Amino acid sequence: MSKSKPQKLPKPGSRNQQYAALPFRLAERGIEVLLLTSRGTGRWVIPKGWPMRKLTPAGAAVREAYEEAGLEGIIQPGGPVGSYRYAKSLVPGGLPIQVAVFLLRVERQLDQWPEQAERETRWFSPEEAASLVAEPELAAILLGLRALVGRVAV
Repeated sequence: MSKSKPQKLPKPGSRNQQYAALPFRLAERGIEVLLLTSRGTGRWVIPKGWPMRKLTPAGAAVREAYEEAGLEGIIQPGGPVGSYRYAKSLVPGGLPIQVAVFLLRVERQLDQWPEQAERETRWFSPEEAASLVAEPELAAILLGLRALVGRVAV
């Protein structure tokens, strides 16, 4: 069995790099993951955004989770759990973006948050979430979420 290599992050400030939080909680029915709708297309996505001055990549992921979904929680240790690519529709044909994904154990969802009126949020099983996202690499991370959560202190 081969060891998995740690995820390499592109340099902060790269215009082709974003950071995402994969929000999860332990509920009565097991592990649940929160997805939200994108503002432009209404697709199901996880909170993500550009690097932010004075914030680490994990810190940027936490900030996006708050702004986009009103989440408060703790990034799990060990760095990014994976990455995925998508085409951001900033330019014709799309700008290729690499997204580093950090596990966020959700402690609570606030009653109000900055982008609340622009997005819908909903909790799903990892399998349901994987079937709803458009990016195959993100779907694979979601399908492996149970094993990932089992490796971190929850």
